[in-house]
Amino acid sequence: MRWFGPKDPVSLMDIRQAGCTGVVTALHHIPVGDVWPVKAIRERMDLVEADNADYVPLRWEVVESLPVHEDIKKGLPSREIYFENYRQSLRNLAQCGIKTVCYNFMPVLDWSRTDLNFALPDGSRGLRFVLEDFAIFDLYLLRRPDAEPDYADDVKDAAQRKFLSMSHEALTTLKNNILLGLPGSDEAFDLETFQSLLNDYQHIGDQELRKNLYYFIQAIGPTAREVGVNLCIHPDDPPRPLLGLPRVVSTAADLEQLMAAYDHPCNGITFCTGSLGVRADNDLPAMAQQFASRVHFIHFRSTKREKKPENFHEADHLSGDVDMYAVVRAFVQEEKRRIKAGYVNSSIPMRPDHGHQMLDDLHKTTYPGYSAIGRLRGLAELRGLEAAIARSI
Repeated sequence: MRWFGPKDPVSLMDIRQAGCTGVVTALHHIPVGDVWPVKAIRERMDLVEADNADYVPLRWEVVESLPVHEDIKKGLPSREIYFENYRQSLRNLAQCGIKTVCYNFMPVLDWSRTDLNFALPDGSRGLRFVLEDFAIFDLYLLRRPDAEPDYADDVKDAAQRKFLSMSHEALTTLKNNILLGLPGSDEAFDLETFQSLLNDYQHIGDQELRKNLYYFIQAIGPTAREVGVNLCIHPDDPPRPLLGLPRVVSTAADLEQLMAAYDHPCNGITFCTGSLGVRADNDLPAMAQQFASRVHFIHFRSTKREKKPENFHEADHLSGDVDMYAVVRAFVQEEKRRIKAGYVNSSIPMRPDHGHQMLDDLHKTTYPGYSAIGRLRGLAELRGLEAAIARSI
């Protein structure tokens, strides 16, 4: 499970009791672009392993994430400094025995949702994205220049009608949901700062961002290869352009191009079924089979496209639009292949992602999508599915 560090209300003992042996975490307190020192890495490892002598051992298995500085995404000359810092962080992580590093290349924002407390039929709460609500933020709260052409007329009409009926409190909640910032960070943007960050991408389109991504992996890949670290990019979430910003890790074609840009196993993928599953044109079982050998980390979650397919919400892990059986089966088969091929470590780290807030967690404050009980439910379902598949093949 993902753990956000000492301030996370979900404790390491909670994670241990969920049946986990691996922890996914990061040094969120270190500014983006700075080197992760060995001392800080070992301090986090010591926290994770503090009770290992008395209880089932926990290990820091995956870094999520080692953030990519915006200067790299924008292709600025200063990126060379941040390349070297990134390389040194990889060396330091490898020295400490951590060999799986997740990252993303989404400009400015990480994942985006318009509702962090969407009421589900069973009384639990989840995350939701509604395009007309996002348009309200973009057109009427942020007032981004040249935003109107990004939305169809029916979306703009619906956004205008809804905006006129919304209370100040509802508009503030919508704004705060979208400007939440990075997972695990105390940072949240204000509108003026956010617009200035968008302005920096005014002349960076799809092809420019792709070029900068491929330049990044070609610059960093040799170091990852040298120290034995597997890099694994997280897909865009949602997998479509937002706020005039390009998204270039959304489809099978995107992943093919990225894998070819530095054609070595250390250049790999975080296979997030929820992010990729939002697009109806993504065939997840086929993609799982196609990219299995380059998948170093898995996020299992399911999203449900609504009547308006651009809208979606987080579904239960075994429902929604993801054929979880077929995807899990593909990765069970891949692990068996790795065992047969003699891999030193044949298992692919997996975590349940974006669980629903439910039961006692409805009365607690946790990071959206990362309450304990919803993720525990998802993990239990996924482990049962995996065990059944493994016995059947």
